[in-house]
Amino acid sequence: MSPAKSPSEPDGTSHLPPVSVFLTVRDEERHLTAAIERVLGQDYAGELEVVLAVGPSHDRTLEIAQELAGRDARVRVIDNPTGRTPDGLNLAVAAARHDVLVRVDGHSELEPDYVRRAVDALLETGAANVGGRMVPVGTTSFEDAVARAMSSPLGIGSAAFHTGGEPGPAPTVYLGVFRRDALERVGGYDEHFVRAQDWELNHRLREAGEVVWFVPDLGVTYRPRGDVRALARQFFRTGQWRRQVIKHHPQTAGLRYLAPPAAVAGIALGTAVAAVGATAGPRWLLVGLAAPVGYAAAVVAGCAVVGRDLPPAARRRLPGVVATMHLAWGSGFLRGLPRAGAPAVAPGTTAAASPAGATTGVVYPVAANAPRPAPTEGPGPDRHVTED
Repeated sequence: MSPAKSPSEPDGTSHLPPVSVFLTVRDEERHLTAAIERVLGQDYAGELEVVLAVGPSHDRTLEIAQELAGRDARVRVIDNPTGRTPDGLNLAVAAARHDVLVRVDGHSELEPDYVRRAVDALLETGAANVGGRMVPVGTTSFEDAVARAMSSPLGIGSAAFHTGGEPGPAPTVYLGVFRRDALERVGGYDEHFVRAQDWELNHRLREAGEVVWFVPDLGVTYRPRGDVRALARQFFRTGQWRRQVIKHHPQTAGLRYLAPPAAVAGIALGTAVAAVGATAGPRWLLVGLAAPVGYAAAVVAGCAVVGRDLPPAARRRLPGVVATMHLAWGSGFLRGLPRAGAPAVAPGTTAAASPAGATTGVVYPVAANAPRPAPTEGPGPDRHVTED
């Protein structure tokens, strides 16, 4: 008996679903060409298109996107007038022609077999979303330090899509390869969530009874922020939006998300108590210094272990990078969003459907893995109210 063939083997009897790769970018001239060229260089034998939603930029992002589209007819450029990530993602999904949707971003670089392997896993598992790990790779000593921090439990916590784990169902994955029907059934990306929209979408998929499947050796190269100010801004904003996610999904609160704000609060309180002891007494209040000093010592000791194989310049920067990530994230979480916030999406709002007649069906090699059709009558799945 001959061995079973992969769903992606072009043997005349296999059915490779066409895929739409979608992304939204703004101010991304540094990495955009490499990101798109990695997509176009995939060894996937089926049809592939790229839908690129471009927001208002202060650099040559739009010009570069148009040049890429001019060189390869598989690339289409559409406008994302708000520049907001979830808006652009939904616009790109709406413009995509196919039923298997592969998300990338302007900082990501796919391995040559990424699409093939992810689609195989999507078809084999029947999951709504399949993805793997973010693999940060720097080009400077600072970026090398950020990359190590972002792939270590010391810097980012124990999330499998950062640090690895076993294959199988997971709370979330990096980027992802989606079934269109599942994505549209839960309403697409919630446009309220300027950050954390991936995690929030995967949470709703799981609430709807779908599976998010993690493949640990399915990695995507990620280019970290290049300086401390950009890194602090990134993590501050992420902390703000993580608080917003927990506000709307309280059951998702956990130690990984609460530890950074607890550290910030403890350091601030300890420093304030020690300052009172140093200026007005009693002197025993100087014990408050234990909080900031203990935190700094723990970070330095942890980085000595985590960064022991880094080049010296990156190793010296690692404690500052880890502290910046922790304290910026925790401060953002404690600050939360201004009450004016981002515009909310009304409950029941869904992503726009693709043009009529434009999509193509997915053929599942194992019939039991094929998704059940969404109900055609009655109310759709519940959406969480997103107003502040």
